[in-house]
Amino acid sequence: MGLYRSLFKQTAIYGLATVLPRIFSFLLVPLYAKTLDRGEYGEVSIIFSWLVVFNVLLAYGMETSFFRFYNTHDDKRAVVGTSMISVFWTTLLFLIVSILFRNTLAKISGIDVEFITYTIWILVLDALVIIPFSKLRAYQRPIVYAIIKIGNVIINLGLNIFFLIYLPQIAQQHPETFLASLFIENFQIGYIFVANIIASLLTLVVLSPNYFHIQWHFDAKLWRQMIRYGFPILIAGLAFAINEHFDKILLEKLHVSKADIGAYSACYKIGLFMVLFRTAYSLGIEPFFFSYAKNENAPQTYANVTKYFVIFGSIISLFVIVFSDLLKQILIPNDTYWSAMNVVPLIVLANFFLGIYTNLSVWYKLTDRTQMGAYISIVGAIITLVLNFVLIKKMSYMGSAIATIAAYGSMMAISYTLGNKYYPIPYDRKKIGGYLGLSVLFSFVYFYGFRENYAIGVGLLLLFVYFVYRNEKQVLLQIIKKAT
Repeated sequence: MGLYRSLFKQTAIYGLATVLPRIFSFLLVPLYAKTLDRGEYGEVSIIFSWLVVFNVLLAYGMETSFFRFYNTHDDKRAVVGTSMISVFWTTLLFLIVSILFRNTLAKISGIDVEFITYTIWILVLDALVIIPFSKLRAYQRPIVYAIIKIGNVIINLGLNIFFLIYLPQIAQQHPETFLASLFIENFQIGYIFVANIIASLLTLVVLSPNYFHIQWHFDAKLWRQMIRYGFPILIAGLAFAINEHFDKILLEKLHVSKADIGAYSACYKIGLFMVLFRTAYSLGIEPFFFSYAKNENAPQTYANVTKYFVIFGSIISLFVIVFSDLLKQILIPNDTYWSAMNVVPLIVLANFFLGIYTNLSVWYKLTDRTQMGAYISIVGAIITLVLNFVLIKKMSYMGSAIATIAAYGSMMAISYTLGNKYYPIPYDRKKIGGYLGLSVLFSFVYFYGFRENYAIGVGLLLLFVYFVYRNEKQVLLQIIKKAT
């Protein structure tokens, strides 16, 4: 039990560093819903989708490689220095090339060249802090990690509020002041990216000492090993970016209006709660998987961890789906966006499946078969692209939501099947399958059959919790006893 308490504590600390920034970031959704029309929000969503794709390219799997080699390589300083130098120079090269060809990028993407320039600087600033943040996690400094992460988002949120709400008021009421001179008419989207640039720049300033206190020695042999290990992670990351964000880009390319893309993107955000749980868990579990791999009962431990993830994930996903129509009034306080609410159960469950896949992916990370993870992700990306092209024309953004859950569900199933072959883990298939199947069934029955009938929704939620309690009573009582 001490092991699980330790894992829970680690997950909670990194979860705080992830959840609070995500919550603060999510406050931007109601802000944008109030200050932007659906078409403008759709344009912002498309640009941020491109941001995610290029974030993956600029990281090129180096973050995961860093953790792998930091835990296995004798010279840890060489791992830190080599990875940091690598990311620094590749980022600088990207900056030079992209600035020179920003007009071409604008034509290809259909995005205004001014926004392309802002996007380039955001990408560069964020890439330069990848290894410093990883270093904080490796050095087990979660408090510092959390403070910087939270500070970044607070600054970004504060600047967004200032630029979108207060600056227009200042310009109108006090036109002679200096602050009023900062106001530009019809520049709401630009202000969003300016706020992001300032927040990212300040984060880099705080973490910049990392670049002055490292061993500036580049180990070419180590770098090649890290690149070989990280390349499949890059491919997997690109596939995940396609699964998670490329739908907004495809919706525009297939002539769905930016207004509908804006509504879809806003309602998509209601899946935040499952994303929070999944992301916080992933931050805590990846270092744990590597550090615990040599323990003789590691497979059984991984099996138990996966079961508890499914239990808590099932409860969270069912709760969010049952109360989604109440959450929308808080998170999206503009009823013109609510036309896309039908995608919510699909997106919530898709993120749940992705979280399960994260657990199941332990087999290829620990056996150095990261290329298998890339293959699985490629399959998911192919499913995403094919279904989007087929379904968007018939079902608009609902087709994108179906493609997302189909892709993540397929990846989950494939990883489980291959994991049994290469790194058998004694999963409790009966219980895990029962919890997962029942939560999915209750979610669809409620939302598409009895939506906003909270007597039935709460009843199904309590019934599921009771089902879990009956099956896990003995373990839960032991945990409570240990805690007290």
